[in-house]
Amino acid sequence: MFRGFCSVSIDPKGRLGLPTRYRALLAEQAATLVITVNPWDRALWLYSLAAWTTIDEKLLALPDGDLASRRAKQVIRGYATDCECDTQGRILVPQEHRSFAGLSRRASLLGQGNKLELWDAAAWERQRDAWLVDVDQGAASSSSILGSLSL
Repeated sequence: MFRGFCSVSIDPKGRLGLPTRYRALLAEQAATLVITVNPWDRALWLYSLAAWTTIDEKLLALPDGDLASRRAKQVIRGYATDCECDTQGRILVPQEHRSFAGLSRRASLLGQGNKLELWDAAAWERQRDAWLVDVDQGAASSSSILGSLSL
């Protein structure tokens, strides 16, 4: 289970050093990550190979006749790329993926249960702050979701 927030760096060659706590989780499963785009937030999703298999099965079950389903398949599965961790715990984030998410040297990695989300740090900070303003202003969807969690 991936959880937590980490500030990470992407080197000039496009390599992302995975934090030690996530490397340990991946070592239990496999050293392969599947990286794909998050079309709703302009971020990237990183799945263990085992978690990706479940996602891929769900995508396969979506109807090709439905335009939204077909587009989700095309983007999420179309950009899915296997990434191997090197001996130093780094993965190479493909250039197409870095461009899609607007990644610079500074990035933010967020644990999301079955996956990690990778954001450009400045983009994450802007988005997070905008969401927090919505929560502060009592936005209906944010309030009802947070309220249903009984936090």
